[in-house]
Amino acid sequence: MSQLPRVVEQVLRAQRQARRGPAFLVAVSGGLDSMVLLDVLDQLRRQQGWRLAVVHFNHRLRGRASDADERWVRREAARRGLPFVSERADVAAYAQRAGCSVEMAARRLRHEFLARAARQLKLRAVALAHHADDQVELFFLRLLRGAGGEGLAGMKFRSQSPADRCVDLVRPLLEQPKSVLRAYAKEQRLHFREDASNAALEMKRNRVRHQLLPLLARQYQPAVGEVIRRTMKLLDGETDFVRQAAEGWLKARRREPFTRLHPAVQRQVIQRQLIRLGIGPSFELVEQLRTRAGGTVSTGPDGLVRRDREGLIERVARLEPVFHPEERIVELASPVRRAAFGGLQIRWSLIRAICKRGHPRFGSSFEYFDANKVGSSITLRHWRAGDRFQPIGMRSVVKLQDLFTNARIPRAERRLRVVGVTADGVLFWVEGLRIGERFKLDNDTTTRLKWRWRRRENPGCVSPESVLACRNLLDSNGRRSTNQQRKRR
Repeated sequence: MSQLPRVVEQVLRAQRQARRGPAFLVAVSGGLDSMVLLDVLDQLRRQQGWRLAVVHFNHRLRGRASDADERWVRREAARRGLPFVSERADVAAYAQRAGCSVEMAARRLRHEFLARAARQLKLRAVALAHHADDQVELFFLRLLRGAGGEGLAGMKFRSQSPADRCVDLVRPLLEQPKSVLRAYAKEQRLHFREDASNAALEMKRNRVRHQLLPLLARQYQPAVGEVIRRTMKLLDGETDFVRQAAEGWLKARRREPFTRLHPAVQRQVIQRQLIRLGIGPSFELVEQLRTRAGGTVSTGPDGLVRRDREGLIERVARLEPVFHPEERIVELASPVRRAAFGGLQIRWSLIRAICKRGHPRFGSSFEYFDANKVGSSITLRHWRAGDRFQPIGMRSVVKLQDLFTNARIPRAERRLRVVGVTADGVLFWVEGLRIGERFKLDNDTTTRLKWRWRRRENPGCVSPESVLACRNLLDSNGRRSTNQQRKRR
């Protein structure tokens, strides 16, 4: 006789989930796992007088098969004399509207339904049929996404519903491997529905289940499931300790300096604050905030956050960019071939291309252009909204803002950059970037424009590091084009 009902009861009591007169909303899909869960809890209900209700969410992803699953679960609930609540949703259509994966859409809609059903039936605990093998699959799915220790620790026996914090999600079978559930279903002669989509390899979870785990068991570690579950328990304890340390630091009136905290605690402190602000704590965002005090970090198109020196995170209002309207027209053929603009001292000279004094040398503060392509009159100004530029080696024109963003140039610093514009409005030079593709030297060049600049020392001026970052933005094609230009001349 299977001991599974007794084991589940002990687990529930140990987790303080089997109080006198407990009540559960049992999520039943009709598959083996959820039918075992329903049968076990129903046995305990009859023995202990617990209150149960059955809920089913129809994802409408498998046509008639999905409808047949719903009818099956409805009949099973009626046979056991249990209340039944169901709901349908077009998950595929929702995923398309929301711009997310079908799996993510199904999870979101399912949890919203479970929370509504719990409120409707006045039951605060929803029992889910996740088991130990699900934990192992989740470990690898999260590992491949780059999750940290908290994510790799897997699901908890009890957690809050993502749709309603007042509703608990309970997983009574979480310690039981799939083999135990199969044995119980066979012994109790339970009928269940097979979901054909569980074998479809288009879904990553199914590839982990049917391809990766068998490969690891066959060629690397026969007890891979047991080893991973043990690792997850270790991670759970360690991450829980770090989490408690972070929460204790956040609640303390007198805090240890943030910089003296262990990096793991620093990350958790930042992560907890971001979650409270409703911001997804990606690794890159957490690291930028952890290592940079006082500076603002972008969280998206409309969001900025900042960590102060005490270690606290706050939202920062995004200011509308202020573009400097100043500009200066420069005649390149003028006898005085120097100009000052925007904190730059600029000098230039016109050199015949047939000059035999050697190849032109390129550096971080001077460039060569084809003088005839640039023209005799140019305008010096700052970056403006909508400016587009094609650095040498790039095949198309791109937004100057995107180039600055990719090079991680601070927003305030971008507006200090000086650009050179031809008489017909084309950018041929941007401070910190290579020359424009259209204005490079080639075999038809007759006159070279040697362009030199130097930025005066100014606390708010462009840093050499950001100039270097901007120049490193060019791809290998750009570097090859520059090298070819040198060889030609």
